Amino acid sequence: MGNLLENKTVVIVGGSSGMGLAVARKSSRSDARVVIASRSPEKLKAAAQKIGGNVHWQVVDTTDEVLVSDLFERLGAVDHLVIPGSSVKTGTLREMPLADGLFTMQSKFWGPYLCAKYARINPGGSITFFSGILSRRPGRNDAVLASVNAAVEAMGRALAKDLAPVRVNVISPGMTAGTDAYLKMPETAREEMFSAIADRLPAGRVGRPEDVADAALLLMTNGFITGVVLDVDGGGLIA
Repeated sequence: MGNLLENKTVVIVGGSSGMGLAVARKSSRSDARVVIASRSPEKLKAAAQKIGGNVHWQVVDTTDEVLVSDLFERLGAVDHLVIPGSSVKTGTLREMPLADGLFTMQSKFWGPYLCAKYARINPGGSITFFSGILSRRPGRNDAVLASVNAAVEAMGRALAKDLAPVRVNVISPGMTAGTDAYLKMPETAREEMFSAIADRLPAGRVGRPEDVADAALLLMTNGFITGVVLDVDGGGLIA
């Protein structure tokens, strides 16, 4: 994979923490020119220092179309675009305000949509969206997030046709430790949740950001994969 990414420009929107940071680190180690982008300059600076190598950072709010357009105008043509970053709000059907659902859709669907709209991808390049296991295996009170994940997967399949020969794929992670999603939980409760889920998974453990990063590099470097949803869930769909 190192040779295939050497001197390629990889843009990771949401690359300052969790899965995005892991993708950025592995891309940098594979000799790519890496650009990480998110809303927080402080987090971006810290992430760039952690990654080292040929890493640059850009501030962007993907809910603002003008800012997204400006970002990709500055970047020019790139080789690979990976979009793991998003913010979501969840709740019950009866109690969650519609504004929270709209916020989740704006962040996790329309944000990646705008990035794909304005990115200029070189021939042989790729776009990788992120959805999640809830699209096909929702739990309780997951109506909004399950629907948004499913929409992202449908967008990936459609854009694989619309943007060809640029390849477009979707990664669907299962339960993954080491991300910001569960930071607000008390540590003991969080570890108990991970342990309980690990016991049910065929893989015998929950995911790590590096597992997802390996999948992202596969989708970037394999020129014969497009229009797929790649499940990185430890067997979660069959558990």
